[in-house]
Amino acid sequence: MKVKLSYFLAAGLAVGIGVWMSSGTVVVGGVGDGENAVRPPAERAANSADTVFQVKVMKLAAQDRQAILEVRGRTEAEAKVAVRSETTDDVVRRPAREGAHVSAGEVLCELDTGTREARILEAKALLAQAELDHTAATQLANKGFTAQTRAAATQALLDAAKARVKEAELELERTIIRSPIDGVIESPMAEIGAQLDNGGICATVVNSDPMIAIGQVSELNVGQISIDMPAEVRLVTGEVMNGKVRYVSPSSDPDTRTFRVEVELPNPDGTARDGVTAVTRLPMPVEKAHKISPAILTLNDEGVVGVRAVNDDNKTAFYPVKVLGGEEDGLWVGGLPQDVTVIVIGQEYVGDGQTVQPVFETAELSQ
Repeated sequence: MKVKLSYFLAAGLAVGIGVWMSSGTVVVGGVGDGENAVRPPAERAANSADTVFQVKVMKLAAQDRQAILEVRGRTEAEAKVAVRSETTDDVVRRPAREGAHVSAGEVLCELDTGTREARILEAKALLAQAELDHTAATQLANKGFTAQTRAAATQALLDAAKARVKEAELELERTIIRSPIDGVIESPMAEIGAQLDNGGICATVVNSDPMIAIGQVSELNVGQISIDMPAEVRLVTGEVMNGKVRYVSPSSDPDTRTFRVEVELPNPDGTARDGVTAVTRLPMPVEKAHKISPAILTLNDEGVVGVRAVNDDNKTAFYPVKVLGGEEDGLWVGGLPQDVTVIVIGQEYVGDGQTVQPVFETAELSQ
């Protein structure tokens, strides 16, 4: 009778297991034999409960911060007037030219007077006749030779004659078109020989001193801007000018919910030009703030952005912060105490109110 090989193998394994069990050596899962081997899980949990978590911290003190509000916009001349004709006729003389500086009252265009001078002479002749009639009627009325109504009628005719003279003289004056303001003449002007209708433009005069920098400010920042606040304006052409705020709109644009702000810039030499892109820099009031690295920001359970700090009892605390602005070397935030010890490494691994072992940034964390 043949015995299968598998029977001998099974018998050998059974004998080996029996010998091993009789030796008394027991291997526990997760436990090594060496001196530096990992301890059992239960032992490790007990030890960790007695060990305080180390975090790296840094002391911060509030600093004075003056934020700069940048407002993008454009320049606009103080005044830009299209000087229009008040009568109709041909341009016969043009003393001024494009690009020239003119003063208020200087002649820009002269129109053909036509028959206007003759109309003045005619009106004056009618006035003289009306004065004679009125004088005679008044004398006769005083002597009782005519009615007082006759004298009153001649007075009315006299007043009408005076009005016609004044109207004729004014019509002649309208042929001389003068600049109403100081400024520079903008091209184009009316050409000699061209007919100007009533309301036609002889020239456009631009007064660029002072120049105005205009921009729009959000409703969040408009409350920080006040009249006469100093401002620096950088033009896209490279010029840097200093001025002050002269106007802040009392109401917002209904479409953009922004407020118009105007900065007045002295411009006696005409350096700044009308319609140039400009960036206005307004210094905001000085406030206390902390400059931190963005890397230390964290979130609490409600998703609020802030930092974790350590108090005098080595307990952690969460402080929500408001980001005020950024620079190349850090982030400015508000909402922290004057002096605070913040966690710079390990803030993600501790909760609020947990006791920790703070290690200042110059030291190394224990392994």
